[in-house]
Amino acid sequence: MSAEVPAGVPEPTTDPWKGFRGVMAGTLVLEAITVLLALPVVGAVGGGLKWWSVLYLVGLAVLMFLGAGVQRRPWAMPFNLTLQAALLAGGFIHLSILVIGVVFAAVWLFILFLRADVRKRIEAGLLPSQRMSGA
Repeated sequence: MSAEVPAGVPEPTTDPWKGFRGVMAGTLVLEAITVLLALPVVGAVGGGLKWWSVLYLVGLAVLMFLGAGVQRRPWAMPFNLTLQAALLAGGFIHLSILVIGVVFAAVWLFILFLRADVRKRIEAGLLPSQRMSGA
């Protein structure tokens, strides 16, 4: 997730992506908990749970928990977005899963916006750690 710093722009003295990775990991953990909490809702309101719907939702939640630990990898963001697509596809299980998917898709769109903003600030040398090191 590192951004190329143009020539003449000081490198950040601290890792600007560390906190960002924490936000992504925390979002995945909250999303996994939400998916697991949807199981009783689907069971009570959605006409009952089938073995394949439980497997799908629990498997998705486990992948989200595991994904929270790999946010340092270069493929983390595509992995996160793939999980979002899988959650949206879970709307075939029950409408409540689709609603959860839409809410978290909005969160991930905002995270993508923030990621682009941080990258732009790094390239422009506007981070506080870049200004202090360039003084």
